[in-house]
Amino acid sequence: MSVLIASKIQKNPKYLQLIKQRDTLSWTLSAIVCIMYFGFTLMIAFTPGILTQPIAADSVIPVGMLLGVGVIIASCILTGIYVFIANNTFDPIVNEIVREASK
Repeated sequence: MSVLIASKIQKNPKYLQLIKQRDTLSWTLSAIVCIMYFGFTLMIAFTPGILTQPIAADSVIPVGMLLGVGVIIASCILTGIYVFIANNTFDPIVNEIVREASK
């Protein structure tokens, strides 16, 4: 890509809006993941009794195991949400910006 095209892209208001939207989404989803992981870790440190309780009276599966699996699954879902939004919202805007800059 030439310097002229890159300069046109960086000055395009659609590009600036795209960067703002993408950053907002990525920081929001990252914060949610961090809160989940650090919250789970803090629960291990400060409330181990809750996490070691079985999910039912006759079960050997502790609550903490379900929460741990839930954190991992939620992280995968949030990643999927980002990919879905990037593919369906951000990519068409990127293609449009590049097309406009190439003219």
